[in-house]
Amino acid sequence: MIPKTFKEVIDLGDGREISIETGKLAKQAHGSVVVQSGKCMLLCTVVSNYKQSDVDFLPLTVDYREKFAAAGRYPGGFFKREARPSDGEVLTMRLVDRVLRPLFPKDYHAETQVMIQLMSHDEEVMPDAMAGLAASAAIQLSDFPFECAISEVRVGRINGELIINPTRAQLKESDIDMVIGASADSVMMVEGEMDEISEEEMVEAIKFAHEAIKVQCAAQIKLAEAFGKKEVREYEPEVEDEELEKKVHDLTYDKVYAIAKAGSAKHERSAAFDAIKEEVKATFSEEELEEIGGLVSKYFYKAEKEAIRNLTLDEGLRLDGRKTDEIRPIWCEIDYLPSVHGSSIFTRGETQALATVTLGTSREANQIDMPSFEGEETFYLHYNFPPFSTGEARPIRGTSRREVGHGNLAQRALKGMIPEDCPYTVRVVSEVLESNGSSSMATVCSGTMALMDAGVQLKKPVSGIAMGLITDTETGKYAVLSDILGDEDHLGDMDFKVTGTADGITACQMDIKVKGLSYEILVNALMQAKDGRLLILEKLTDTIAAPKPEVKSYAPKIVTKIIPGEYIGAVIGSGGKVIQELQKETKTTIVINEDPDTEEGIVEILGTDQAGIDAVIAKIDAVMFKPEVGSVYEVKVIKMLDFGAVVEYVEAPGNEVLLHVSELAWERTENVSDVVNMGDVFDVKYFGLDPRTRKEKVSRKALLPKPEGYVERPPRNDRGGDRRNNDRRGGGNRDRKPRRD
Repeated sequence: MIPKTFKEVIDLGDGREISIETGKLAKQAHGSVVVQSGKCMLLCTVVSNYKQSDVDFLPLTVDYREKFAAAGRYPGGFFKREARPSDGEVLTMRLVDRVLRPLFPKDYHAETQVMIQLMSHDEEVMPDAMAGLAASAAIQLSDFPFECAISEVRVGRINGELIINPTRAQLKESDIDMVIGASADSVMMVEGEMDEISEEEMVEAIKFAHEAIKVQCAAQIKLAEAFGKKEVREYEPEVEDEELEKKVHDLTYDKVYAIAKAGSAKHERSAAFDAIKEEVKATFSEEELEEIGGLVSKYFYKAEKEAIRNLTLDEGLRLDGRKTDEIRPIWCEIDYLPSVHGSSIFTRGETQALATVTLGTSREANQIDMPSFEGEETFYLHYNFPPFSTGEARPIRGTSRREVGHGNLAQRALKGMIPEDCPYTVRVVSEVLESNGSSSMATVCSGTMALMDAGVQLKKPVSGIAMGLITDTETGKYAVLSDILGDEDHLGDMDFKVTGTADGITACQMDIKVKGLSYEILVNALMQAKDGRLLILEKLTDTIAAPKPEVKSYAPKIVTKIIPGEYIGAVIGSGGKVIQELQKETKTTIVINEDPDTEEGIVEILGTDQAGIDAVIAKIDAVMFKPEVGSVYEVKVIKMLDFGAVVEYVEAPGNEVLLHVSELAWERTENVSDVVNMGDVFDVKYFGLDPRTRKEKVSRKALLPKPEGYVERPPRNDRGGDRRNNDRRGGGNRDRKPRRD
């Protein structure tokens, strides 16, 4: 018997719908929903332990997976089973996590899992745009202590018209690709890329998305009420001690304020704060600390945060002594590494990124193999964040989700500035060497310079800046902070990163922690970010004003040549013999792809030696060489025969033709060597296929003047026939008997 189901339908306003259904699948989970649009179906389940974990944070895991069966495909690789998540799946996990996490109570520490699975795929629906909706809807059906319903939507813009949840095909035409997460009251998260749009246009897109999200939040609440809203579970809250909190505050606030106002460096400031904390702990006995040590630390950090925020709001000063709109000192350098194709160092205050660029063929493209998308990237960026960059020693366990997310943001910032006709596959790697502030924005800046140093003809240079916001809802005061420090990232009410050219925004990432942030404040923050971004851009262009006109001498040059499809096999050769020998002889890399539309061959020739590249082009031209009837060509004798000489076209080495002895000279030639010898170079005229022999015919004598008094012999048939070609198997001679005398 099929259980009773509950369903709500969301109208997207253009004929498309999203449905949320519960009651049929995964009923032992604390909450489960199936979200469907078209043929795309996501199953989301949520479970949270009833026992609090012995940690001081929320152990929340958001897991998003796309099942290959959803698209009727097999997983790639040797083991036909889904394994570690792809970068695309990790990025979706981060989008959902960043909106959900702040809505759980700060003292809720039960292990919680949100699992979202793509169960059925539709080419016209991008599933990641519905993952946030699925997660929130499942939580609404649970008994979790969760503040309010949220949702996420993607926004695109085609010909000036904004669209909710565009298809992948529509995104190719769109100049905006943003995912916005919000509740009915507040925007909480923004991430995306844009084609140099203005700050006002970005805010307009956020507002448009928020209106759609309000409808989706209302649908979740309606579904939960129909299903039967559960009572919120009780859990053991953290112990609070108001008297202890006041004591710690009184002991530390003024001291922390003074240190914060001193404008010291990161490690010096951290050491001073630690010293104050130890002083506070010294006022308690060891027995007391065993019991309340955790609370002492908690209240100390609370007082520290309050002091730093008040310093900024009241005096306009920051931890390192800067004003709110001041950028830290910047120095840059290009061509730092002598062997790489392009490199640069970008240092801003205590944040430093070293970027490298590597140039390759289409064979080095980054292959993307997901159930919801198959393709390749010819420009991609990788970001590494080693522990020494923050002066720490910690385990290294592969690429973290943070590294994937930060690298993707920098990649989105730069990729729109790579020219469409760039022949290379381009890989940028950012090594973060120091970090106190946004290393992802340092990656954008160093990546820009490294690309220009490598000779990649960027349309425009790109810079990026990390911003912060501190607000006081009671007084209405707020301060927008340019180029935030790591500490300011944690204590602020909003942190956002904006990248762009001199003409507009190319990417952004925004996390808003304060409820009901006005759009007026958001616009002001974006405009202040623009001023800082343009200032940083000046520093970059002072270091390298424009892309270098050519790649470095030791970097590979690439030439792309289009050939008719009929010649692809001849260039490759049987079993790849021709192309392999050619690569070995010329020390080049040759890649041939077939254009599916035109069926032409796209030949990429990569090499550091121009002579080698030229040799490959010459060989390809030789393979495709077709002499024209009536044209004159220079040839070289490469073989001597009794009945002629084998000659090779000088402009097409490897293309040979027989020059018959009768075409050497007007005079009768007894020996070929009487006229030509090995290695001789001369001109011949091409006559096409000889109708008698069906072989190509060339002539040397046709280009020579006839000797005086020369009389051309009549055709052999006029002299009684050609005895050499006479068919002796037929005719009267065959049957005639020998005459007897």
